Amino acid sequence: MLLAGKGLTDGYLDEGETYNLLKQAFDAMELAGKRVLVLIPDKTRSCPLPMLFRAMVDLLIWRVRKLDFLIALGTHQPMPKEEIHHMLGICNGERSSLYREVGIFNHMWSEPDTFQMIGTIPAERIRQITGGRMDQPVPIGVNKMIFDYDQLMILGPTFPHEVVGFSGGLKYIFPGISQWNFINFFHWFSAVITCIKIIGTKHTPVRELINEAATMIHRPILNINLVVHRDHLAGVYIGEPKEAWSRAADLSDKLHIVYQENPYRLVLGIAPEMYDDIWVAGKVMYKLEPIVADGGELIIYAPHVNEISYTHGKYLDKIGYHVRDYFLKQWDKFRDVPGGVLAHSTHVRGIGTYENGVEKPRITVTLATGIPKERVERVNLKYCDPASIDVDFFRGRENEGILVVDHAGETLYRLRDPRGKITIPD
Repeated sequence: MLLAGKGLTDGYLDEGETYNLLKQAFDAMELAGKRVLVLIPDKTRSCPLPMLFRAMVDLLIWRVRKLDFLIALGTHQPMPKEEIHHMLGICNGERSSLYREVGIFNHMWSEPDTFQMIGTIPAERIRQITGGRMDQPVPIGVNKMIFDYDQLMILGPTFPHEVVGFSGGLKYIFPGISQWNFINFFHWFSAVITCIKIIGTKHTPVRELINEAATMIHRPILNINLVVHRDHLAGVYIGEPKEAWSRAADLSDKLHIVYQENPYRLVLGIAPEMYDDIWVAGKVMYKLEPIVADGGELIIYAPHVNEISYTHGKYLDKIGYHVRDYFLKQWDKFRDVPGGVLAHSTHVRGIGTYENGVEKPRITVTLATGIPKERVERVNLKYCDPASIDVDFFRGRENEGILVVDHAGETLYRLRDPRGKITIPD
């Protein structure tokens, strides 16, 4: 059921329309005396959070007993106070005046005491959802602070996503505030299916796993699901989590997927500043891999990036970036590496084969970043000095098989008819 909603394929919602949609939804709810916790994205998602944060506080602070915000980091690094204030548009002095009664918290995922175990998805159900690919019970845990509140709200955007198909909705709980075991489990499961099959697909078994886990949270959840296009709001759907997400995913499918007639031999994807390591800048590869021709090259151009992963770099330095079957066919060697790390590795390396000890990736993945050449090559990627790239030299050369994509990482590029062009392993 939707309490309010509007989406546009041509044009954007203005601040007044957005405010009225929020008001319509909140007016229909019993919020008096309730303690409310709002889950929000971190800085790695395009979202007009300053406007939305102010509207949420203005509409809720007088209705509810308590209003707090929790940044659903997954396993991203906690945000310093200054970054949080910038992300939310809080000016100097406002934190201790206008917003003094509003709590704003990082999800402290690295601290084991953060979590409360809430149940287990049994092996039989795992077999059913995964089509027999996995066969084990999976324990489910979440940030225990959610149980100090009467009403949970999710506020965040939906884009095509490499792990679940389309992001948003209950993904702000799993992996947003989820315990690590479940995160590692379903990320690796998605990688076994392969990114190229999952991304931009609405109904996926990974989303089904998330929905299953969410049934263990016995708190009402309101989903304020956004569709952001070119930094503006194209859609707002407010209501029951799965329905609001479904409507947002339908609009995202129209706005965030671009179809190309032919593959390119070279694609230069320019990562935005909001991606500060390859852990998130890898989204450039995820969104552009489908349009790179067999034997072609994808360049992740991010001169501002100096780190592979602030959280998981020690693992990636050890295992490197490889195609899926490199791990599957040597499972005893890699079974103790967190599944989320393995998933990131193969998502960035892309489709390929591993036969008789020989790895053959379908395309070349090149980092044009501030990461030193020796480290890039050690993790099995190609290095290019970003200073050697004149971006304007590559623009306008589509007829030569070269494409430049600005602000890469959120819009998915696909071939209009990929049959026969890309071979995807089972």
